Amino acid sequence: MDRKQMGKNQTNKIIEAAQEKPRRRNFLKVLWISLGLVAIGEFILMILSFFRPAPKKETGSTRQRLIDAGSTDTYSPGTVAAFVTGQFYLVCLEDGGFLALSSKCTHLGCAVPWNKEQQKFICPCHASQFDIWGNVLSSPAPRALDLFKLSIVNKKIQVDINNRITRNRFNKNQVAYPETVTLVGKAGKQ
Repeated sequence: MDRKQMGKNQTNKIIEAAQEKPRRRNFLKVLWISLGLVAIGEFILMILSFFRPAPKKETGSTRQRLIDAGSTDTYSPGTVAAFVTGQFYLVCLEDGGFLALSSKCTHLGCAVPWNKEQQKFICPCHASQFDIWGNVLSSPAPRALDLFKLSIVNKKIQVDINNRITRNRFNKNQVAYPETVTLVGKAGKQ
């Protein structure tokens, strides 16, 4: 090959390489523009999501979920029975009334075990303490243990674990008592 021919080949290679660079540059340019548009689109969607109303949370379900806690005759006054499946304690008070207390601490939701020796609920997480009625004895718990609605019909106790009742402290109206049926006969008969 002569010099002229070699020079021509090199010139052709240089021209081809020069033509290839814009293709590569164009590809990278298109790639960066595409990525930028995707990022801007995601940002716009994120901003718009703040203006969309939040989905409504169900504060209390109207649907019942009843746990059968047995007969009132099974419990002696002053006892506390744990129901792990319902996450509550059934308390039989000294006067024969019943409370269904949540087993979750009102501070951070830790499980609160009943301490039979000390006759109180003691939270293992931050040492909050509650009496048998669920009242706060020592903080950091901000309020009494929550209650679950319970009903006693024909000495059968049922606890509705979908009806959690938030409260600040114990009130006598929160206690459920077994129904007392008084049979009244005809006059003169007892």
